[in-house]
Amino acid sequence: MRARDIMDTNFHVLHPHDDIAAAIKKFKSASRKEGKKVFGMMVVDDNDHLVGMLSMYDILIYIQPKNMQVWGEMEDLDPDQVFDEHLNRAKGIQVGDIMTPDVVTIIPRTHILSISDLMIKKHIRRLPVVDQERIVGIVYVSDVFYHMLNRFLD
Repeated sequence: MRARDIMDTNFHVLHPHDDIAAAIKKFKSASRKEGKKVFGMMVVDDNDHLVGMLSMYDILIYIQPKNMQVWGEMEDLDPDQVFDEHLNRAKGIQVGDIMTPDVVTIIPRTHILSISDLMIKKHIRRLPVVDQERIVGIVYVSDVFYHMLNRFLD
């Protein structure tokens, strides 16, 4: 079993110049299209070359106010107002500013055991599949798990 056998060839991408608001809209749109929640997307340049990954986690880290841990102690503070102000400031931030630029990739012939090992060791949930600098698919940790599970149950 190789990456080409389990990869999803239907994937969604962002661009580095997209702002966070546009990225969140793309996450929502992709989730509706897929009928499942999309938690991360590849980021490509104008030549469709992979330049990064952006996950919901990356966005949450960025929009989380830095002084969050003291909010419960500050009774005169309206958390909703502070959070809304923080979100409004974050809307103009570009994907390229918060994406993960160093992306681990695999090739179509990568074996499922190597994929699993890489995902476990590096705590990766999705791996772009690249063939000669062209993105041809993506492998999700759930794909690896269920393919191994099905093999186990056969």
